[in-house]
Amino acid sequence: MEFKKKVLDNGLRLIGEVNRSAKSAAVGFFVKTGSRDETSEINGVSHYLEHMLFKGTEKLSALEVNEAFDRTGAQFNAFTSEENTVFYAAVLPEYLAEVTKLWIELMRPALRDDDFNMEKNVIKEEIAMYKDLPSFDVMERCRSLHFDGHPCGYSVLGSEESIAGLTAGQMRSYFATRYSPNNMVVVCTGNFDWPQISSIIEGACSKWPRQAAPRKLRHCTGSKKSKRLKKSGLAREHICLMSPGMSAQDQTRFAGSLLATIVGDDVGSRFFWELVDKALAEAASMQFAAMDGTGAFCSYIRCGSENVSRVMDIVRGVFKSVADGGVAEDELQKSKNKILSALVIKNELPMGRLVDLGFNWTYLEQYRTIEDDIEAIKAVTVGDLQAVIQQYNPGEFTQFSIGPG
Repeated sequence: MEFKKKVLDNGLRLIGEVNRSAKSAAVGFFVKTGSRDETSEINGVSHYLEHMLFKGTEKLSALEVNEAFDRTGAQFNAFTSEENTVFYAAVLPEYLAEVTKLWIELMRPALRDDDFNMEKNVIKEEIAMYKDLPSFDVMERCRSLHFDGHPCGYSVLGSEESIAGLTAGQMRSYFATRYSPNNMVVVCTGNFDWPQISSIIEGACSKWPRQAAPRKLRHCTGSKKSKRLKKSGLAREHICLMSPGMSAQDQTRFAGSLLATIVGDDVGSRFFWELVDKALAEAASMQFAAMDGTGAFCSYIRCGSENVSRVMDIVRGVFKSVADGGVAEDELQKSKNKILSALVIKNELPMGRLVDLGFNWTYLEQYRTIEDDIEAIKAVTVGDLQAVIQQYNPGEFTQFSIGPG
């Protein structure tokens, strides 16, 4: 592996990890913008804007964009989260330069009024679709309740009201600020020619104007509120729990991931044996998300309404047993093996490596090898987990439930 880095005068950061033994290459534009950088008035604009980039440029129509990707056989897509919008493609090495040029052009989209008005209906349909999925809806509502008043509580999709009121002018203004070069990282991984790719990017992007794109960072301890929504047509109770966690900049984030695996991994966790294996719940999982300046533990449980009281007593008991009795060495080792297996398997492909490399640089401005992350996970001790449990106490949570009326 060879690590490469270049920073242009306008602040655009180019990061590369060359792997000559790889059979593919990947490129991604990591834009440090998401729903937390919005206001209530324009909530959903980041995700909407992600869609709009595929509508084309002053030179390319939407059809021509798709044909250009299709011609290379690229596996391409994009995603928007609370904090980032990422555009990526994995290709055969001989097509990386062509796909990189295409992404560069798409990073300066036309944002035409006609395209904006047409796509608005697509976004509205997407919001409606996800509202019909109670597992998604309950987590959206719990996030908003947990981050009550904190920008991380904004929905990625936005609301029907915010999308209906959003104008093309507001989107163009948001784009001009948030898609500034100093708020982006361009990442390349796999088998590629660094001098060639960096020259292409510098030649095309060096004149993009720098803009201030600040982000307010503050930790959120969570509201600890509890709400339930009755919804007709449901046969099961959907429960989401959220509690505060460490940030992406905190070294203890590795302990956070291990704790979530011990408590709520799909197979072999405490939730699994106490709830799923005993047929008290159909699903019971816990995840950890390290974010910019803050973090959160999130649990999702689905069960019959008749079991809710018993299930929640058991959930509280699981958290109490972790807090009082700690974690056993064998539990910790099992969770390490699960996380390490997933990490290594994902990073064997340039596309999987792209995401980790991009986010490490976005959050830390630091190059971390796969070996660095492996060693950090292996180094976590039972005592480290106990310190995380005492500091963040996942047993004190915000709760939102959606169930039958």
